Amino acid sequence: MEVRLSILDQSPIAQGSDAHTALAQTAKIAELAERLGYTRFWVSEHHDASSLAGSTPEVLLAHLGARTSTIRLGSGGVMLPHYSAYKVAENFRMLEALYPERIDIGLGRAPGGMPISTRALQEGRTREPSYSQQVDDLRAYLTDALPEGHRFAGLRATPRIKTAPEMWLLGSSDVSARTAAAKGTAFMFAHFINGEGGVEAVQAYRAEFKPSAALLTPRAGVAIFTVCADTDAEAERIAASLDLALVLLASGKRADATPAVKDALAYPYTMYEQALLRENRKRMIVGSQATVKQQFHQLAADYGVDEVMAVTTTAEFEHRVRSFELLAAALIEQI
Repeated sequence: MEVRLSILDQSPIAQGSDAHTALAQTAKIAELAERLGYTRFWVSEHHDASSLAGSTPEVLLAHLGARTSTIRLGSGGVMLPHYSAYKVAENFRMLEALYPERIDIGLGRAPGGMPISTRALQEGRTREPSYSQQVDDLRAYLTDALPEGHRFAGLRATPRIKTAPEMWLLGSSDVSARTAAAKGTAFMFAHFINGEGGVEAVQAYRAEFKPSAALLTPRAGVAIFTVCADTDAEAERIAASLDLALVLLASGKRADATPAVKDALAYPYTMYEQALLRENRKRMIVGSQATVKQQFHQLAADYGVDEVMAVTTTAEFEHRVRSFELLAAALIEQI
């Protein structure tokens, strides 16, 4: 089975680096992904995060659109509960107007940060529609299809254009999967967040999918942490940074940057942290080109999808570049 490759980039800030460099690196990865034939390139939304630079995907996507010409660009995802569906619709209509038929609007319902950032983002809001209602409203704004009797009937999102962004729900549970099915949107399971239950969630999505004007048949993919290197041993060494970053996050120890490999290899893991590390490996594929190729095919087969999205966080930018190059050489048919 052919597996389409995509990238979700979180603009990681390496130890000793800064946000300016991280965002410049994201742009370089987007250009690389286009040259190598990746299907889509998404960027994430995180708030008050010292180790991740991406806080406003809409702004970053406008920049990436100017730096690329063919690859699909999208959010992975916009955390819709923080915002007005109308404003999100106008942001993504603007992107679609600038880069027609290249924009994905990936949505999430997680906070993307700690409770204090959620309170700040939602400060002053007195009425909060449900996430389900927000998804309905957003789709209606993007397609000029607000129903009669809607509380904002007659309102249209601008700019007025003939095409609409492709809508995806990015989620890590069967709740998100069933919401995507009910709304007739595409669905990307965030295996990099939750290494359990994804296969069942995608099965539920397919079983319950209701066609919409935008999507007649279900479309699903899976996103997973990925580190690919020239050998299995080298990949394991490089992945030590991600291992430590995830353990620190799960332990409530806030990291200011992606740890350096040498620091990660020397870190004195407790027995509890070693158990966390092993559990986190369920969310990752790590290995040589041959190893990763086999595991990507197996993951796609298990999920019943034809698209896998790589989420690659390494301490060294060159290792991210090499990982994406090896993946593309293994899994993208070169014309």
